[in-house]
Amino acid sequence: MTAVESEVTRPAPILTEDNEGYWTAARQSRLSVQRCAQCGRLQHPPRPMCPVCHSLDQRTVDLVGTGVVYSFSLLHHPQHPAFTYPVIAVLVDLDEGVRVASNLIGIDPADVRIGLPVQVSFAPAKDDTAVPVFEPRTTA
Repeated sequence: MTAVESEVTRPAPILTEDNEGYWTAARQSRLSVQRCAQCGRLQHPPRPMCPVCHSLDQRTVDLVGTGVVYSFSLLHHPQHPAFTYPVIAVLVDLDEGVRVASNLIGIDPADVRIGLPVQVSFAPAKDDTAVPVFEPRTTA
């Protein structure tokens, strides 16, 4: 896992009681998700209740951060000055079985494909925070 070095323009994430563990881990360059303490199901995005067993006992666990692109879209509009366009929006199937939405960096948009192996990286955001993003995996 590497930190992306660039001018900090991304907005800071909005923290809630449910997602605070996720964003705290991202600030520390760790990718984490919730695991239900009752049934063990991994879930993302963070939420207060397990959708399977309805337990309110959720824990945060770190993931390796590798996976493959499940789907992608090239975003051109509406444009925001915090981002470079086109933004490559991706759904990533992580090796641990969770799907996350993020951005893909470090690749020409023409080279993006479904099934592309990726790894997590972290883009700095305002207020000394960070956002998990993905880049092409250098080793399979």
